[in-house]
Amino acid sequence: MFYQLLKHVLLGPLLRLLFRPRVEGLEHVPEEGAAIVAGNHLSFSDHFLMPAILRRRITFLAKAEYFTGPGLRGRLTAAFFRSAGQIPVDRSGREAGQAAIREGLGVLGRGELLGIYPEGTRSHDGRLYKGKVGVAAMALRAGVPVIPCAMIGTFEAQPPGQKFPSPRRIRIRFGEPLDFSRHGGLANEKAVLRAVTDEIMTAVLALSGQEYVDRYAAEVKAEEDKRRKESRRAGARRGN
Repeated sequence: MFYQLLKHVLLGPLLRLLFRPRVEGLEHVPEEGAAIVAGNHLSFSDHFLMPAILRRRITFLAKAEYFTGPGLRGRLTAAFFRSAGQIPVDRSGREAGQAAIREGLGVLGRGELLGIYPEGTRSHDGRLYKGKVGVAAMALRAGVPVIPCAMIGTFEAQPPGQKFPSPRRIRIRFGEPLDFSRHGGLANEKAVLRAVTDEIMTAVLALSGQEYVDRYAAEVKAEEDKRRKESRRAGARRGN
């Protein structure tokens, strides 16, 4: 009930007014049945823009931090994400990844749409990063198609660290469904999972036109943060 209220009354009309989304390829999203929508992730706004323009309800796997914030603001944020159909996922450790797969398979088992950002985190610089293989594991185990999706312009509208988005026109592009039934029964083969994931990311890249980095976003971001901290410490020592 609250999901529909958000989409059609409270949030959806506002998002359409702010972003005037131009949607391409919406016919590639099936009107019924289980499927995965796998897209790039450039902005906090992505979580809400895609559900706002899709005809069907879509459930996203969202990072657990959105559900565990302190104080009143944290509780309100958690309530909002749950009401919007988001599922919390702990991203730390191998078991956390398996938990995310189980949650995703549950959504697909109900014949619903599942939204996934294979990069595992928002891009901190607007580039497209290497995808994690969880999306492939779910697609192969559930035997469902994967619809690649590209958000274009949301990074500029709300880059990392910006609390509120700036009004600007964005584009959302959906590609033709990817069928991986030829890999049936191979969901535990690492090489197959990597190949399927790379095929999905190649399709997203073709839609988005981003620069591609063949490394995980979280690793690159951690390295850049470390260099900045070391640079600040070196500057502080020189100042003394």
